[in-house]
Amino acid sequence: MSNAMWDALAATPLPEVRRRAAIVDELAEVEPVTVTGARRLAWNDGGGQSAVWYFAEDGRVLLLTFDHESALNLYAEEDFALQESFYEGVPESLVTMVRDRPENYESLNLTDSATGRTIHYAGGVFWYDGTRWHVSDGLAEYCRREDADLFGESGFDYCLDVYRFGQDFTPETVVAIRDEDGSYEDENEMEADLPGVCEVFTRHG
Repeated sequence: MSNAMWDALAATPLPEVRRRAAIVDELAEVEPVTVTGARRLAWNDGGGQSAVWYFAEDGRVLLLTFDHESALNLYAEEDFALQESFYEGVPESLVTMVRDRPENYESLNLTDSATGRTIHYAGGVFWYDGTRWHVSDGLAEYCRREDADLFGESGFDYCLDVYRFGQDFTPETVVAIRDEDGSYEDENEMEADLPGVCEVFTRHG
């Protein structure tokens, strides 16, 4: 399994992954949430794409990605069993963080009509066991069966781009990217934004 973003994530020490997740969470103005045994940090682009991290107290992590324009967007399918299958192979103690939980902007719920149980929608389901990262068995199997581009269709590549794993991640790079995206009307506005971004980095130093 070869993917540049996956390799960059795997090569990043967990404390640095969590630091970047916390910075991006604050810059995206997403409220961090404490769930049983974990801290939830997230990012969204305001257009339906998101990355959601659950950093468990025991050092494990659950990562969900979602791209509403991809083939792995199951929102319109209303297929609870298929969505739940994407979590196969992930320890149940991690899956409980997204099962029967209130939905939010980044993670809507799919409901099992037979039982009323819910689970969060996700095009990509990935997890960290304390030593290494894994693609969920269910997601990997579905992509093999359907001949789908796992990292592209799950939103993994797009949704993790903001974290710049394997690249410089500084206030200056954040502001430069915002400038490339057309966030500023002029250079003065860009320069005025930099101190605030620096403060966020300092808080998560």
